[in-house]
Amino acid sequence: MDHEGQDSARQAACGLDEAADHHNNQDDADVEGGARRQGLDQTMHGRRRKVYWVSARIWGEWVECFHNKSSISNPSTESYSNGKTRVPVIRGNNLPAASLFLDDDFVFVTEEKADDLRSNAAYPGDVIFTQRGTLGQVGIIPLEAKFPRYVISQSQMKLSVDPEKADARFVYYFFRMPSTVQAVINHALTSGVPHINLGILKDFEIPLPHITVQERIVDILSAYDDLIENNRRRMALLEEAARQLYWEWFVRIRFPGHEYTRITDGVPEGWARQRLGNIAECVGGGTPSTSVSSYWEDGDVTWVTPTDVTRNNHFVLLDSEKKITAAGLQNSSAKLVPPHAVLMTSRASVGFFAVAGREVCTNQGFISVVPHKDVLSPYLLFHLSARVEEIRSMGSGSTYPEVSRGKFREFEVMMPEMKLVSLFAEQAELLLKQIRVLKQQNQKLRAARDLLLPRLMSGEVAV
Repeated sequence: MDHEGQDSARQAACGLDEAADHHNNQDDADVEGGARRQGLDQTMHGRRRKVYWVSARIWGEWVECFHNKSSISNPSTESYSNGKTRVPVIRGNNLPAASLFLDDDFVFVTEEKADDLRSNAAYPGDVIFTQRGTLGQVGIIPLEAKFPRYVISQSQMKLSVDPEKADARFVYYFFRMPSTVQAVINHALTSGVPHINLGILKDFEIPLPHITVQERIVDILSAYDDLIENNRRRMALLEEAARQLYWEWFVRIRFPGHEYTRITDGVPEGWARQRLGNIAECVGGGTPSTSVSSYWEDGDVTWVTPTDVTRNNHFVLLDSEKKITAAGLQNSSAKLVPPHAVLMTSRASVGFFAVAGREVCTNQGFISVVPHKDVLSPYLLFHLSARVEEIRSMGSGSTYPEVSRGKFREFEVMMPEMKLVSLFAEQAELLLKQIRVLKQQNQKLRAARDLLLPRLMSGEVAV
């Protein structure tokens, strides 16, 4: 390789050039004081590249971006905007493990505030990292993003890639590898909240083949992600179709035959208010002792925690992150609930719902609604989720809000005629089953992509 090619490889991956060497004194102190971390020593076709990073905090302290330093004060409430001229703030929830980037669920700042924070701006094509909290999170703003610019939060960092030297998606995929994620976690500073800083990340090295090789690798991996994203959109449409069907029939009162039904005070004939406890069991959960290994090791009982549900993008839940054993189930207050149970988080993050479609148990952060008649499950799922703010208002507690089972049993629900509920269940179940199939497809696609990813990055699989 000629000297020009070597220099190009050394300078690739971000347009910071020499300015990136100007990091703050604290990062220098951390590095020189023993916190310097060995970069990843991986090669591809004999070429390596040290990646330089931009660290930025929106609120408070000092902002390090390139070689400029500026003091930023906490934005006032006037800095936030609900209007049309607003700029989204990227947080950890926008960097989900299941996709490249969640271009939704933002808080916003005004255009004026975003101008003040211009050094923390991120644009389509930028790679975003979490520096504290869920370490190892990474995402990339798609080129076809919803917004022309974003602002990164105080817990995120960005990397702007020079497209003539490296493919941003290649950099993104490198940091998605399990080995890289683990390296980030291993290098975290543990004083206070575990975190990484500019000094640590400056020492990471990535394999950098020729740009055309990078692009071919990205094309292979992107084919999987494109299929996953297409399935995700289809699932969102299917769930929205079920939700709109519920609203059309049971909120707008335009169910089949409504024109022939007498309606008094907004209530169709044959409909009645019922205590939830009269039509369903409200079941709690529990956690086996973590000090007894036989309750956890090689467990095969699906044990759902609130995190499984809050991180789930749809009502359909395929699996849980943790499992317990039969002994753990028997020696705790966890209880198996049937496939048609509606799972609802009932403490702290109240009002997130899921259906597992098979027997599961939960920890104590749930109320599982088990209808006396299976056919009621789809109706109750959409009915309760539509009234989530009412349910949350029932919560009480000095440390975190919690809805008690006793209170929830008294919660009144409107029950239509069973014939209409059954008809809704038939249609909603078809939509939920399609979502389940698509989620299973995505599981297989992710597994295949993740198996291929390190092999492509190491050069084991030629492209």
